[in-house]
Amino acid sequence: MTYAPEHTIEGPTLERAASRKRSSAAGRRPRCRDTRWPEVAAALAALRAAKRCSVRIVDADCGAGSLLLCAVRFARSLGFTAIEARGVDTAPALVDRARAAAATVRDPAIGITFERGEPIAALCEESDFPADIVLWHGGRGANASTADRAAVRAGRAVIADHPPYRRAAA
Repeated sequence: MTYAPEHTIEGPTLERAASRKRSSAAGRRPRCRDTRWPEVAAALAALRAAKRCSVRIVDADCGAGSLLLCAVRFARSLGFTAIEARGVDTAPALVDRARAAAATVRDPAIGITFERGEPIAALCEESDFPADIVLWHGGRGANASTADRAAVRAGRAVIADHPPYRRAAA
């Protein structure tokens, strides 16, 4: 006697159900509660519409990295094939949480690093090779304008909690 499922043409039904589940999950957009999320999603969509295949995102003062991770996942769902992300924060506990969350992202197209450091110093480092998108809470305190200028130099699109420093037109 032969086993009937071995001789079917369509293959097992569980495999088809799993592939439908994967395709519907890929079509969903990640949810992010950060108020900057609509701007991040729009900037990524604009880059992809411009036929870009790679993207570089820097999050200065990233906290636990939730916005950066949402951006990375969304970029991948848009079809970016090379995604580089860097998060910087001063709090060691938050950086550790961000690293733990990033360890769950298993995609060879995505490279994520989280490091402890001063956000303003990280932005200054980025000015040599500006990122496509810089996520920034905006300068606070006495050095607010200096920090905002550093953010503008560090990326092509700066997404901040308040409008970043703009150079006056000459």
